[in-house]
Amino acid sequence: MSNEREDLIRRITETQRGLGRLFAQQHSPLFSSNLTMRQLKVIMILSMSGSASGQDLAHNLGVGLGTVTGIVDRLVAHGLVSRHEDPHDRRVRRVELTPAGAGLIEEINNAGIQHFRRIMAHLDTETLRTLDHVTRTIRDVADKLSHDDA
Repeated sequence: MSNEREDLIRRITETQRGLGRLFAQQHSPLFSSNLTMRQLKVIMILSMSGSASGQDLAHNLGVGLGTVTGIVDRLVAHGLVSRHEDPHDRRVRRVELTPAGAGLIEEINNAGIQHFRRIMAHLDTETLRTLDHVTRTIRDVADKLSHDDA
């Protein structure tokens, strides 16, 4: 890769890191919750998958089933997830978000989007067109890479 490309990639990633820090300072619900990182990961996994077995969660988190049981127990106590019997295999218990858990995910997502929209409102139309094109291109490449990895 050319030096110019490497320099551009470095500058872009540094800018993204700086934006991430600025967003984090905006008191996102992600940072104001009393949940551990693993608990937040479980909630994020469930928001993407709809539901998961304890085995699925253990695999995704890279921990044992006993650890997952404790994490899920605490999330149940917070009212963020529920357990239920798998309709296809009664031996399996599935975990899914409660309305409160889905609300937390929505609140986290909305906080970031609202902050980003506030920034974009200060950009001129031509910059927004360019940003639209660039973000769509990045998304297309990310989609392609994700399918190649699968």
